[in-house]
This record gives sequence, C-alpha cells and structure tokens, in this order.
Amino acid sequence: MKLTVVLPVITDAFTEEVRREVAAWAAPGTGIDVRRVARGTASIESEYDEALAGPGILDAVREAEGDGADAVFVSCFGDPGVHAAREIVDIPVVGGFEPAVLMSLALGERTGVITVLPNVLPTLHGLVRRYGLTERVRSIRVVDIPVLDLDPGERLLDGLAEQARAAVAAREADVVVLGCTGMLGVAAALQERLAQDGTFVPVVDPTGAAVMWLESQVRLGVRPSRTTYMPPRAKDRVG
Repeated sequence: MKLTVVLPVITDAFTEEVRREVAAWAAPGTGIDVRRVARGTASIESEYDEALAGPGILDAVREAEGDGADAVFVSCFGDPGVHAAREIVDIPVVGGFEPAVLMSLALGERTGVITVLPNVLPTLHGLVRRYGLTERVRSIRVVDIPVLDLDPGERLLDGLAEQARAAVAAREADVVVLGCTGMLGVAAALQERLAQDGTFVPVVDPTGAAVMWLESQVRLGVRPSRTTYMPPRAKDRVG
C-alpha cells in the first residue's frame, strides 16, 4: 500500500517530522510519500489561507494518484480541498478533521476539539455543521498558539491539558480531539495527564486517525462514491 501525505504549506519545516509521525502510525508494508504544495501559504489558519492553498492541494493530490498512490492524506485539520479532490481522483482522500472526529464518536457521547487559534473557529464550526455533528461536538477550544510555533514541549502540553480539563469539567467533552495535525507527538502524553486526574478520557490524534482510516479504506477496497463526488464537467478553466 502506498500512502501519500500532502502538506498544504509552502515550507519544508514540517516535512521530515511529519514523515516520521506518519510512519510511526502506519502499518508494516505501508509506503509513505510526503510532498508539499508548490503554491499556497506557510500555514493554514483562516479561510483565506485555505482558499490560497486549494489549487496547490488539488495539483498535489492529482499528481499523487498519477504516481501510484493508493490513498492521500491532506495533513490539515480543516480538511482543505478534500471534497474537491474526491471529485478528481479515484482513490480515498481525507484530511485531519473527518477521521478523527468520527473516531471520537465511538469513544464517548460528547467530543471536545482543542485547536490552535480563534481564527480557525469559524472553519471548524462550519465542518461540524457540514458533517451533521452539532449534537455530538460540543466544544471547540483554543490554546492560542500559531501553527508555526507548535512544538511537542511543555508550553503546548500545558495549554492542551488546561483546555481539556476545562472542557471535561464543564461536561462539554467525554473525548478530546487534537484540532491541528501540527500537534505532533503529544496525544499520549495529554491522555496520561488527564488519566492522572482520576478518570480516563481518550485523546484522538488526527494524523493517526487519518492514516489508519485510509489504510482501512484501501484494505476494504472502497473509495468515495461517484453519486456524491461527481467528476467535474468538461469546460474551460484557468487553474
């Protein structure tokens, strides 16, 4: 199985770290290819950033299929370009939001998301509505750290723990989902911190959920339905 990870950013700062993280989640025998977009932004933290990244994401997904990928993970929690990509390729494509949040629904009644900045809240609330999850995703909180400043150190972990504990105490969350694929390598540590409070609360890593979700789809032999993701009609386009 060949899995391509599309980094929807124009910097190589995350490439090797993401490659290691994805390889750690992937099953034996899954080959990993990581590529970034040729045009877009340094990080995606707004609808504007997402719109600028869209053409580059679609180009990269199409190229990945042409290079023999069995599935594509667009490594961003906001699922940028994912639904459009499903219209133009014949392989599974996911972002970070859908697999992580759907995984969380099997682990508890209420899901709480913890993301980076207030700027991304409208996008994530829009995804909650799109996927019909307003009754289950009861909280979206922020650590107020930009994507480019994320690292697996104590600052991030302390911020995540503070917001997770508040969401659980307010009965907004029975399960916590990390709301940025740049929050690498902290899910297990956060889950352990929460367990030390006396009650186990699962923490879902969006990269791990996406990788395993795609591997399952490939093994099942399924891909997005053409009655939903219809190929675009031929017409003049400037891309």
